[in-house]
Amino acid sequence: MKNDLRILHWLLMSVACGAAVVAAEEPPATLDEVLAAKQDLWGMAARRQPNGASYEYFAERLPPLRYVNAQFRYYPIVLAAPGGEAKARLVSNGSAVNARAGLNTWHEVGVPISFGVGETNAPFGEDLRRLTGPHYERGYLPIVQLAYRADDHSTPAPATPTVALYTQEVFASVDWPSNAVVFVQFRLPTGKQGVVTARLETNAPLMVAGNTVCDARGNTLVAYDRAWQWNEAQRTLTARLSEGGKATLAIATVPVNSATQPALQAADFDAEKQKCLARWEAVVAGAMRVEVPEPVVNAAAKATLIGNFLLLAGDRMNYSAGNLYQTMYEAESGDAVRALALWGVPDSRRMIPVLLDYGTNPGLRFHDAAFKLQLLAHYYWLTRDASGVRELKPRWRPALEILTRERDAATGLLPREAYCGDEHDRVFSLNANANAWRGLRDLAAVLEDLGDPAEAQPIRITAAALHRAVLAAVAKSERRDTQPPFIPIALFGEETPYETLTATRRGSYWNLMIPYVIGSGIFNGSEREAWPLRYLEAHGGICMGMIRFAQHSQLFANEDGLDDLYGLRYVDALLRRDEPERALTSFYGKLAQGMTRDTFLSAEGTSLRPLDAFGRPMYLPPNCSGNALFLWTLRSLLVQDYDLDNDGTPESLRLLFATPRHWLEDGKTIRVERAPTAFGEVSLRVESKLARGEVLAQIHLPERNPARQSWLRLRLPAGWNIQSARVEGRTLSVDANGTMDLSGLTARHTIRCQVKPAPAR
Repeated sequence: MKNDLRILHWLLMSVACGAAVVAAEEPPATLDEVLAAKQDLWGMAARRQPNGASYEYFAERLPPLRYVNAQFRYYPIVLAAPGGEAKARLVSNGSAVNARAGLNTWHEVGVPISFGVGETNAPFGEDLRRLTGPHYERGYLPIVQLAYRADDHSTPAPATPTVALYTQEVFASVDWPSNAVVFVQFRLPTGKQGVVTARLETNAPLMVAGNTVCDARGNTLVAYDRAWQWNEAQRTLTARLSEGGKATLAIATVPVNSATQPALQAADFDAEKQKCLARWEAVVAGAMRVEVPEPVVNAAAKATLIGNFLLLAGDRMNYSAGNLYQTMYEAESGDAVRALALWGVPDSRRMIPVLLDYGTNPGLRFHDAAFKLQLLAHYYWLTRDASGVRELKPRWRPALEILTRERDAATGLLPREAYCGDEHDRVFSLNANANAWRGLRDLAAVLEDLGDPAEAQPIRITAAALHRAVLAAVAKSERRDTQPPFIPIALFGEETPYETLTATRRGSYWNLMIPYVIGSGIFNGSEREAWPLRYLEAHGGICMGMIRFAQHSQLFANEDGLDDLYGLRYVDALLRRDEPERALTSFYGKLAQGMTRDTFLSAEGTSLRPLDAFGRPMYLPPNCSGNALFLWTLRSLLVQDYDLDNDGTPESLRLLFATPRHWLEDGKTIRVERAPTAFGEVSLRVESKLARGEVLAQIHLPERNPARQSWLRLRLPAGWNIQSARVEGRTLSVDANGTMDLSGLTARHTIRCQVKPAPAR
């Protein structure tokens, strides 16, 4: 009612002002209205834009993510060599490296070094109105750049001080992966003179030898260049800069043993930066290449791919770094590895054994075992690495045994286990059972493809029996007296419908767990498939396409918020069901409001309510699964390899099925190179020439294991239609969505489409 009155008031005011009400856009809902609504008001409004949801639409809705519940307050940026065991922490406003958190949910790393500027030694970045950044080199490389304007007090009083501009550039050397050595350089591009101070925030004994500060054992903590002067009493380094001057530090998170390691030299900044650039560019180059006509998307894709190598510790894909989530979780870490495999990252192979060896949580034995088998099967279909699957058998066999040796005699289901990691009530879990079926079914299909039908047959029989038991249990547990019908996680009447999902703690956790059920495919092709999707959307489970969450614990950022990483299977189901507009809502919601601006970091949880005009709080960033959500979704907007008939073996290839319409505006190009699929690599280049009435698609279809059916879709901007499409002299049929059937084609082809503006209505 309140929302209706607000819109009526706006309409009346528009009429009074002589506005063209019919053509005007409705006013966006307020945050309070969004939080109170059961539907995704901002998401629905975004889809009503001429070309659907966009980054710009969502970016305007809220301030960016910025704050954490640590003493350093501003979100941390993890810096390390690719896969390095040691991780450094840069406070994102540039105020410190390895700052103390002062809270037991965070890990303390290294010796804290804080930075001040000007004669007053004001903390770098303390006034956000004067701060530019942080942002990454080239938009995605983990070389962090900031600029801060501070008063230049060199002007004699009583004249008004001029402003000095200080810049800061920070990166982790790739030469010290076990030490997380961070190079920091300050410059003064404008201002007659400036002062930079670096203070070591420690009471431990220190020694100074040459241009290094060492611990009591003589191990190097900081190396500095000639611009700095050491003050023993204050434990500070001070650099006085003239215009154009610079001062450089090299900070070791883990002290460098000068007796066994190369000496740390701050003057090596430029050489170390070039090595850092080359190493991270090599990581990006090892993956499939994606270029779309939206720079923020390209930057986010590369930055999130790199972000998971920053969290990787050896072969362990940790959920986070620098906090209590610096550990692995089977499903979440597995999703991060699967996302890298979807992007063709060769190193994803070495991350799988440790996940198969993962010490299963005693309360989630079946959940964890199920996702081990799903990870293995997904990797196999992308690579057809038969020898790898056989070599890993001692590692995946225990998961198979966990899922086959126990059954509840009365129901045929797996025995009770915890509702989820944070909710310990033991239930007959739809999540565990549905995903156990999926893991067993997928493994059977892999073994059949490997030529091992004798080993596959009993697994497939077990999977079929579990499938029947799950559907029978759902039939006894579902509630059809709600709209849409409600399917519980806790079966047999132990969970009732939630009118507003985030109104209770358990409802919020249903919100996180039901996407796992959706993603299992247990309801594929049935009327039940849509029920959980629509229940999320109709009962307050979605905001800007992302999963909502309220823990009801008063923990920082966990009220009135989002746990978007758990939306991966929600989005994938939308794409599988060919609902691109909803999927794009999730994609752009995540990009605009589920990650930090310009550094593209995700968190385990984020609040929708800003703390101030500059930003919103987030819980324990960064997060590998948040990166996975973005990478997986972007790949699926472009390339989909699906098992649409639900037999465990992928058979369908769909290209460009859910791209934003504005990506094919006149003169724009979409390019994908070396995208791994279940059928082999695919590459494509699509160029829009609307002004000439043409769209040209050059496609290299897979040849390793050709798909049974393949399609290409060209989603043109609003008001444009495809009139005809031809490939090598043959006419292709084109449906109303711009979809062409390419089944039977392999190798390279050029498709020419004639396009025209749609007739005016």
